[in-house]
Formats: sequence, structure tokens, C-alpha cells
Amino acid sequence: MSCDLLVFNISEESSGSPNVFVRKDWLNILDNQNGNYQSSQSVIETSSLSNSNKFLNYREAYLHVPLLLSIVSNDDNNGFLPATAGTSADTAITMKSAFLNMIHSMTIDYNGVTITQQQNFLQMYNCFQLLTTFSYQDLLTQGTTIGFYPDDPDSWTFEATSSTHGIGTCNNTNLIVDDVVSGKDFAGRSGLGNTGLRERQLQYIYDPDGIVGGDGGQYTALQTTTHAKNLYRSHLFEKRNAAAGVRGRIQHHLIAQINLKHLHSFWDNVPLLKGAFMKITLQLANSSCTFTVNAHDHATAADRKKMNLTSVNCPLGSVLPFMISSAEGNNGGAGLAPAAATANTATYVANVSVGNKCLDTTIADKLATGPLSQNIFLYVPAYVLNPTFEQAMLSSPVKQIKYTDIYQYQLLEQENNFNHLITNGIAGLRSILIVPFHARSANALPAGVATYQSPFDSAGCGTSSPLCHLSNFNIVVSGQNVIYQQQKYSFEQFNHNLFGVNGVNGGQIDGLSSGLISRKHFDNNYNMYYVDLSRQLPVEKSVPKSIQIVGQVEGTKKLDFMIFVEYDVEISVDVLTGVRV
Repeated sequence: MSCDLLVFNISEESSGSPNVFVRKDWLNILDNQNGNYQSSQSVIETSSLSNSNKFLNYREAYLHVPLLLSIVSNDDNNGFLPATAGTSADTAITMKSAFLNMIHSMTIDYNGVTITQQQNFLQMYNCFQLLTTFSYQDLLTQGTTIGFYPDDPDSWTFEATSSTHGIGTCNNTNLIVDDVVSGKDFAGRSGLGNTGLRERQLQYIYDPDGIVGGDGGQYTALQTTTHAKNLYRSHLFEKRNAAAGVRGRIQHHLIAQINLKHLHSFWDNVPLLKGAFMKITLQLANSSCTFTVNAHDHATAADRKKMNLTSVNCPLGSVLPFMISSAEGNNGGAGLAPAAATANTATYVANVSVGNKCLDTTIADKLATGPLSQNIFLYVPAYVLNPTFEQAMLSSPVKQIKYTDIYQYQLLEQENNFNHLITNGIAGLRSILIVPFHARSANALPAGVATYQSPFDSAGCGTSSPLCHLSNFNIVVSGQNVIYQQQKYSFEQFNHNLFGVNGVNGGQIDGLSSGLISRKHFDNNYNMYYVDLSRQLPVEKSVPKSIQIVGQVEGTKKLDFMIFVEYDVEISVDVLTGVRV
């Protein structure tokens, strides 16, 4: 019995072990922006850390990123009353699947030399990594720290015209209700509550005015003596009712943690280092959108509480990293619907900005300054080794850092059969990931707005567009098919390529596995087409090879493909001095 062997092994273990480290300190540094993120960029230089004469572990390091989430009415006295309990809008806005969606691209300089490519839409690839490496236990223990919880695979709807949920693909209902399965055509949980959205809101949307447990006595008294801003706790800090000359508004100030190891493979493979100088350049997805909500008693009954998207402003062309909740009754956005006596339709601007000030100049003067941090910090643990272990480690101080980097490509407006050359040559191929989205011409959003920029849709931050299935699919590397027989069916792609990828033991051993994408996820709105390209002889690794994708779009909507090619990179460094060898 395996448990008997475990009991025996435990009994044979020594009762103690020597301390490898004699001290551990957490060091932190500010970025170079002085709290100004108008350029949507943050630069962090680690020179002060490099001079600490301690071993730094960047694998444990994380970014402290303040995020200001705001919704403000475009008109005064329009019936937006978020400071009134009956029309609260506490959960009307939230971040998409993880805090790391704020990082659109990143470069790393090591001792003055750039060692990673700057590639856009980094969040799409990094969300895929979280989805395929996390176990459900990781989700429970780490998800609340990094703002991560995947969106439901079957709670989405598609609205060809404006509705109470929005327009286009909508996965923004945060009221969790039971499905009715009798007396109708079965549609799963469509429009009945995105558990992932709700769980993320429970993680960090905290209203100090809320009454815990519905008791107005001791809990209220306790809350009035506990100040969230003093604890640097994410919270709702501003609620202002619309009135004559006053714009209605609601604002959250969040403290987001983004682990470096979730941003790039380099950070997950770097050893303990002394003296290494790093420069990290981040491109930030500061974004806004303008949308309308009809009154809950609109003059035309069919138009009541309908939401529509007017425009999106993503300065970097990035994913829109936040969502607006549905205005359907009892959902988080219901409080956005005004009374028809005040206005038949209300117009709002929603924004997310890094720091403590709104960076959208069209509304900044209508909003308050957040009470928490205004700067991005980098936190890194510094270790002092036991001399015995340090001597052993430094007996061979030159270490190889093997990591992967990515190239990102786009193919737009794909339909029917497709056959495209992606690149003429990349060496060290590791994998290819294709994430499909409804094309701009087919997503029902305003002209020019990409699917991943919808405030009603989770697409681009973990999910693809729903039901984007491909048949007769293959990857051709230097003229050779990677998949022996072209894949015709969705179960083949899931079973043969996606299942177990990046997970512990690749899902081969029951009881010890990871990965959050199931067959139901893949069949609905997690249509990730992933193929391993690393199975080749070592001598072939250094040879640049072309990549071609072929297949057929199943469905009537045109698709845009976001394509990420992963390849191997290797550098050697001296861990004592940080010098690249």
C-alpha cells in the first residue's frame, strides 16, 4: 500500500534539518514614474537592490500596483444614486480575470542588455498560463491575492442588439441564480450568473458602509473604528449621488499584487542572484469606455434597463481590463439604470487607471483622489545564506538560466478555409497558442471596437469568444505536419493537445494534477488551440523553422486569431556578481 510506504519513509526521516538561510528580509523599491502614469508606462530599476550584498530571489518577487476603478455619470442630476442603499452600484465594475491583465507588454534588461522581446497582449498568454498551471487548491489559496478567478464557461449570452446585459458577447451577470430546465429549450446557465466574476468581486470589493451579516449593531460599530485606508485594504471610498451641478460617481481603490513569475518565464527560472542590475519596463492598460443605460421604467417597455456601448479608449490598443456588471434586476449594474422621471437614458464613463488619480482627462476633474498608494512598488526577498551552504553554492557560481519568450502575431477576418504562413523562421520552438475572437465585423460592437475591448465580455482575459471551433486543423513546421492527422473535431484538440498542458504530470496521474480548463470550458468559451512544437532532436533546436497554420472556421462568424509562438532562450550568469557570462 502506498500509504504504508509513506508511513515508513516518514519514520526514517531525521527529526531536524540545518538552516540553509540565516536571514530573510523583504526589500521594496519605487518605480521611476513619481506617481505619474499618464504615459501608460512604468520603469523599475533595481540598482539599490543590487547593492544590498544579499542574494535576491526574484521568483518570489511581486509588484504592488494601485488601481483606481471609477464610474461617473456624463450628466448631473441624471438619477444615478450610488450613495443610496436601494440604488447601490457597489458591484457595478470589477477587474477581469486577474490583476495581471493591467500589463499589456513588458521588457527586461539584464545588466544593460535586453533579454526579452516586447510583445503586445501579454495578458492573453499569461492568463492561459494561469489557467493551465493552477490547480483548484491554488485557486483557493492564491487566487484572492492576485485577483484571479476564471469566468464561467456557460454563463455567457450573445446579444445582437443592446440588452440589459449589454451588447455582443456578454458574460457579466453577477447574480447567481438557479437555472430552470423545464418548459423551455435548454440553454445551460446562459445569463444566469458568472461565478468567476462574482468571486473576484468578493475578493476585493469592500464597502466600509456595508453591514456585515445584516446586523446594524456591533458590526457597524466595529466597522466605524476600522479604517480600510490605514490598513491599505482595497475598498470602495467614494459614492456620490447625482444632483444639480453634481456628477454621480462611484470609485474603488484597489491594491493589486502581480507576481513576477506570472508575468514572464524568466522570473520563474532565475536563481538566487547577487549584484545583478535589472530594468523592467511595463506598458500599462489604462483604459476607459463610454456606455449608456436606459431607465428601469423607460417610456418604451422593451427598452428598459438596456445597456449599450458608445466608445472605448485603450491608448495602447490593449485589452479592456475591467467589466461592467449587467443591469438586469438585482445584478451589480442595476443601480446604473435611472428613474425615467429624471432621465430616460443615462450616459457613463468607466475607467481604470494605475495610481490614485483618474488618467482620463475628460473626466479626471469630476473624480476624487484615491486614499491608498499612488506608486508601483517592487517587493523582493533578500536572503543571507548559511556560510556552509553559500560555499557549496559558490563552488560553481556560473548558472544557466533557461526560460522561454514569445512572439505575438494576429490574423484578422478569417472565415471558411485558411492557410497562412506565420513566420519564416524561429529557432528553439516550444509551442504555439491560438486564441480566436469574433472579428470586429461580426461582434455587434461599435465599429472598430475589438471583442476583447468590450466591458460586457470576459474575452481576452482568459476566455476566447464562445463557440470558435476549428476543423481540419494543423500546424506545419518547415513543411512537416506537427499533427499526424488533421484534427476534425473539438474533442481531438482538447484530448490530444490541450488537456494536461503545463500541469503537474500532464494529467497522467489521477490525484495529482493541475489545470482549470475542462472539456466543458473548451467546448464553450475557452477555445484555446495549443500545439506542442518542442518534440524534435536537440540538433534541430538551433535551426530557424517556418510555421504555417491551416484549418477551417466552423461557424458563420468571421474570426480574429491572436497567435503566440513560444521559443527557448538561455543565458549564463555568475550568481555571486550578477555578471552575464
